[in-house]
Amino acid sequence: MKVLDVPVIPDGAEGREWAERELADPRYAAAEPTPLDRLAQAVGEFLESLFGAGAPAGLGPAVLVGLALLAIALIVVAFVIWGRPRLSRQTTVAAPLFGEDDTRSSADLRREASARAAAGDWDAAIVLRFRALARSSIDRGIVAARPGATAQSFARSAARAFPDLGGALSDAASVFDDVRYLRRPGSPDDYERVAATAAAVEAARPQRDEHTVDAAGRRR
Repeated sequence: MKVLDVPVIPDGAEGREWAERELADPRYAAAEPTPLDRLAQAVGEFLESLFGAGAPAGLGPAVLVGLALLAIALIVVAFVIWGRPRLSRQTTVAAPLFGEDDTRSSADLRREASARAAAGDWDAAIVLRFRALARSSIDRGIVAARPGATAQSFARSAARAFPDLGGALSDAASVFDDVRYLRRPGSPDDYERVAATAAAVEAARPQRDEHTVDAAGRRR
């Protein structure tokens, strides 16, 4: 006969502690409404009260239209102040890069790449510098952070915003793949090519078109 585990029922204090520990998880903070989310909800409820069944008696059409325009103006002002709803929260969450859970910033990755290059560890320097380029491009809204993205798919996406650097991006992605997956030893020349391409992309102004996306994956 199989004995089933008896469920643990916490007392009041322990239950609160469990709940506080669970709600401290970052995924709950990311789900909290932004100030713009709250304002939009309040304005929507206000408009519903004006035009719905519970609208105050005695308000003429001109007054209702004026109040509606005022509410829309408040949304526009909030958009200017706080930006697109949830975008700021989404962009602060660093996604994995090319199958690795490396969530460091582009600046941290660049510094580590330079340190590895100074130590003569060219393989690590190449991988880190290319990841720094990818992280920077995601943070700038040039490419989207998509699970399963490869170095070559990143290079193709980035080339849409930097067509003059398309060949260099493809070459840098090939060097990354050779070192990271094919185990071909990297060289100082390989690192310089990747670093030069990364520096050129990071300093260039992207050409905005229908392919340009924000960090949440939306086309702009």
